[in-house]
Amino acid sequence: MRIADVLVEKLLRSTNSFSDDQIKTFREQEEAEKKPLQDIVIKAGAISEKELTKLYAKEIDVPFAEFNPRELSRDVLKLIPERIARQYKAVVFAVDDDGSQRIALEDPDDVQAINFLRKQLGSSITFHITTTSLIQGALDQYRGNISSELTKVISIETGSEEVDEEISEDEVAEDSPIAQTVNLIIEYGVKASASDIHIEPREDHVVIRYRIDGVLREANKLPRKVLGALVSRIKILSNLKIDEHRAPQDGRFKVDVGGMVYALRVSTLPIVDGEKVVMRILNETSKPATLEELGFWGIALRNIQKAMVQPHGMILVTGPTGSGKSTTLFSVLSILNNPSVNISTVEDPVEYRIFGANQTQVNPVAGMTFTNGLRALLRQDPNVIMIGEIRDGETAQLAVQAALTGHLVFSTLHTNNAATCLPRLLDMQIEPFLIASTVRVVVGQRLVRRLCVDCRETYQPAQEELEHLEKSFHLDETETMKKLHELEKEAIAGGIGAPDKGEAELGSTPSGIIKLWRAHNDGCDRCNHTGYRGRIGIYEVLDNTSGIQKMIVTNDTSENIQNHAIKDGMVTMQVDGLVKALRGQTTIEEVLRVTSEE
Repeated sequence: MRIADVLVEKLLRSTNSFSDDQIKTFREQEEAEKKPLQDIVIKAGAISEKELTKLYAKEIDVPFAEFNPRELSRDVLKLIPERIARQYKAVVFAVDDDGSQRIALEDPDDVQAINFLRKQLGSSITFHITTTSLIQGALDQYRGNISSELTKVISIETGSEEVDEEISEDEVAEDSPIAQTVNLIIEYGVKASASDIHIEPREDHVVIRYRIDGVLREANKLPRKVLGALVSRIKILSNLKIDEHRAPQDGRFKVDVGGMVYALRVSTLPIVDGEKVVMRILNETSKPATLEELGFWGIALRNIQKAMVQPHGMILVTGPTGSGKSTTLFSVLSILNNPSVNISTVEDPVEYRIFGANQTQVNPVAGMTFTNGLRALLRQDPNVIMIGEIRDGETAQLAVQAALTGHLVFSTLHTNNAATCLPRLLDMQIEPFLIASTVRVVVGQRLVRRLCVDCRETYQPAQEELEHLEKSFHLDETETMKKLHELEKEAIAGGIGAPDKGEAELGSTPSGIIKLWRAHNDGCDRCNHTGYRGRIGIYEVLDNTSGIQKMIVTNDTSENIQNHAIKDGMVTMQVDGLVKALRGQTTIEEVLRVTSEE
């Protein structure tokens, strides 16, 4: 759907959210880049495709349709044949009780499409407008099980029995079966909301595995003979050396799936049975989540928001690999991002692209290390600096100096919790008084699997489980239980577990836990019968109060710092997870899985 530039400008003005100067800037950018105004404003993040389409729908008086493509019934979809649906960019997304069919169109002004569909389906239809990405997502649902399609495509390749044969250009060409195979593997990963795709050679076959919600799952086995062509095709896409098999390589490429752009970060590694490939999937068209959407609430949210608006200082995010640190920093930097702020980053690798920020990729071969990159950044007049990771004392020293000289510095550190971050900086030879005066807050975090809202269920814990909970979360004291009950009420006020299917009821009382949530044994279609769908963060935000500053200067232990922070009101990761388990967002087992230290 293409909206006229004049109309896009009118729609932007109707929101009263854009000044004349902003619209003038968009118009100048449109002229310079020779792109439609619609594309300019969406790419800039000024307005989402959905918001713009809604405004357009209201302007032309056509109802806007919003639906989840994965939930569409195949029987309803097939009321319009796939060929026709793709030709006219139109899908049936619902059928009313009276038999009336609701059709979503990308372009409601397409008279030819509307006339044809009326002839095909009769007069009992209503037309709606929707976004291009939703139409594309619905069209993708026409396809059958991708795993079976993969097997179908691979069967074309079973002509030769040669293993490790020379790879010809035809085998890895754009329209070859191997190219289709790679496309299907990626498409399946995107649709399954996987974070990583693993292509692993074994002695007599190739295993395809996906990391979904933090758990690796095997999806398919391919014949061993396709390994060489498969890896070569991925190397071509990533601009890597296809004749290098003995050294690891890193690359990146982009794909369009369902109207959304995904960046795939590729890593190859020689192992005993051949070359292994891992592809990290990053959605480049997704908007950054708000702190509330990530799972921050209460005092943790207030402390991080207070630190973000400081003119200088250091905000550190800690946790193991894969705990969502980059996502948290991406959200924070996106909140701070505006034309009056110079945000500069040094990352390894650059995972999320931030429009308007100056992002630098670490390249040790060329001499671009975190330390050298940070030195260069300090000469680039930055307001906000983000260092992908503090790995050594030299980087730490520079980061502290930057925070002291009027910059707001963000970085990550690999420690178990927020409190151990401060002694870790001491280990890097940073003077205690410098840590005390520069660090504003330290965020500790983990990711837990989120319960599927469609099939989760409540239950009353047995006495044995209650005793285990009391021991694991130290709930044996009356005051501790009262505090947990108050925290649950505060979490509801903060939007954690909005009232839905029984969530309005509290899971705790001042004297004990009365209700918990668990995954359904068989799950449902929406969660691929796992009982979980997506992940949510559990956090602790340690505010560097004057009391903690004194403890840092006297080289106190991380345990004492942690206890003092809890007295100051800090909610630990484990307690945050327990509150979210009470609110039906995750399970006790998930929280203990990622936080248990025994």
